[in-house]
Amino acid sequence: MGGEDSCSSPPIITAVLLSLIVASGLIGCGPIAPNANRDTATRVTEPNCDTATRVAEPNRRAETQVADHATTPSEQASTYLVLRLKERRLELMRDDGPAPIASFPIAIGRTGHETPTGRFQVEEMIEYPDFDQIDPGDRWHVVKRIPPGPENPLGDRWIGFAHGDGWTLGIHGTPHPELLGQAVSGGCIRMRNVDVIHVYDSVKLGTTVVVDP
Repeated sequence: MGGEDSCSSPPIITAVLLSLIVASGLIGCGPIAPNANRDTATRVTEPNCDTATRVAEPNRRAETQVADHATTPSEQASTYLVLRLKERRLELMRDDGPAPIASFPIAIGRTGHETPTGRFQVEEMIEYPDFDQIDPGDRWHVVKRIPPGPENPLGDRWIGFAHGDGWTLGIHGTPHPELLGQAVSGGCIRMRNVDVIHVYDSVKLGTTVVVDP
């Protein structure tokens, strides 16, 4: 996670509220299979997300912005992520400066499956994840498994930052970048594959993830 000052655990109140929201089935990209190996865990479908009307996003949201100083940060500084839901942006930050190193367009949770706000941390990182489509009537029954590739809804990277009993949230790629800038997911954060790879290569397990309204 970020520097020592940014490695504190999520506040108890935030954790309790998040647990209540999740228990009601309002968020989550889907469950991890029981006793799954954390290095090979797979994700489930976010129903109806990719069937939403596809509208080109405003230009600002469609742009990836990388600061000139991104290649020469202080070796002592720590990286962390800030997700700005209203602006539909993910910002890659370092604690040695107030300005983002880079800023990327994202898609967020749709109505009824809103991405929760609060302070989290990266707890799982998977390259080229599998995608499991789950039976709506039985969340532990895998109907179909989609291997890595151009049709995989999770894209080329998975960065998990919150989980609970039968659910998980993360930042991942998408085969539908035209939906970025919209609230269409099941709670997860979607990015262009090239952008999520950039973020993946910039973080590690324990990196702070701050989700702002």
